[in-house]
Amino acid sequence: MNTTRSAELFEKAKTYFPGGVNSPVRAFRSVGGTPIFFAKGLGSKVWDEDCNEYIDYCCSWGPLILGHAHPSVVKVVQETVALGSSFGAPTRLENELADLIISHHKYIEKIRFVSSGTEAAMSAIRLARGYTGRDKIIKFEGCYHGHVDSLLVKAGSGLVTLGTSSSAGIPEAYAKETIVLPLNDKAALDAAVKEYKDQIAVVAIEPIPANNGLLLQEGEFLRYVREVCTRENIVLLFDEVISGFRVGFEGASAYYGIQPDVLAFGKIIGGGLPVGAYASRSEIMNHVAPEGPVYQAGTLSGNPVAMAAGIAQLTECLRPGFYEELKEKTDYLVNNVLNYARSKNYAFNIFSVGSIFWVSFSAQKSIRRSDEIDSDEMKKFAPFHRSLLEQGIYLGPSGYEVGFVSAAHTTEDIDRTIQAMQHALDVVFEG
Repeated sequence: MNTTRSAELFEKAKTYFPGGVNSPVRAFRSVGGTPIFFAKGLGSKVWDEDCNEYIDYCCSWGPLILGHAHPSVVKVVQETVALGSSFGAPTRLENELADLIISHHKYIEKIRFVSSGTEAAMSAIRLARGYTGRDKIIKFEGCYHGHVDSLLVKAGSGLVTLGTSSSAGIPEAYAKETIVLPLNDKAALDAAVKEYKDQIAVVAIEPIPANNGLLLQEGEFLRYVREVCTRENIVLLFDEVISGFRVGFEGASAYYGIQPDVLAFGKIIGGGLPVGAYASRSEIMNHVAPEGPVYQAGTLSGNPVAMAAGIAQLTECLRPGFYEELKEKTDYLVNNVLNYARSKNYAFNIFSVGSIFWVSFSAQKSIRRSDEIDSDEMKKFAPFHRSLLEQGIYLGPSGYEVGFVSAAHTTEDIDRTIQAMQHALDVVFEG
């Protein structure tokens, strides 16, 4: 596989950007080699600057649920941008996308569009603090909510210790407002709410944690979190930047049948353009400016081009059978690769929910917490990823990231992928 052009572009990029990239995971450091520079995407396929073709399971980290350059999305983007790319003022398209979402999502009543998932989570946290008049936050180890100061925090040394910064540039004072708990641990949650009684504004959780592996939670634990938040008058925030509109139109909330107080969205509602949103019932959302005292603003919030793309994409997602078909494709891929791995007695598993999947180099039947991931075994992802690239299959360049199946993936694509993954497993385990 010739990647000469990508290598040249990366060398040039390193003179412009820290590490040669504009987001850390793109740097290929955990898999080795040179980042792939992409030039084109269409349907399930992407092409790099060296004209190599790949079947894409990164899908821009999830939002391209219809695949690349879907005709209905491309058409409305072209039509809308021709009328103006941004106004910094209200447009009809904001109303239309909001109505499309709220009319088909029983867990929310009002929504505010922003420009990224990070901004959505940040704004939702501020809203929870403003609504409750409290300061402290509970988050869970293994859940990621964007690069927000108070959420880019790792666990302290004890069961219920305040967090410590996991990035330079974050004042410890911010981190000390955040309590980091292990997932799937009722006792830790009980201890935290007892120790910080009436100080906790919000419990933030990815109901389907998909940023550090796919740490599928039991419904019982999530329901318990809901019960505790209700009892203690704590806002429950579901961060559905990945799971929202991906495991179903109503996301993990409907999947588990749990009503959160606030939801954060991103990814899919922009059809591939930068977008995010947070939403809740009217009583809480009415605390947001200009109606309430919680300030949040953005020049590009509700950008008409992103709104148009979102309307086109989510309209397709509402087609009868859409999510069932996606799950069927994903199950076909996962089951065939798993059956092969088991026939060879490989210590390997694939976890999946809806159209999201995660490969794990472990024989464990369930992994619900980040500390259950064997970091030494994760090193096997690098040769697995390299073998797939050589066979024309693209996954995100980190073993901790999940993969996505889109509506554009065909049976032929998936059959090719199954064969490629089987061969990659042989390379990893047999050399």
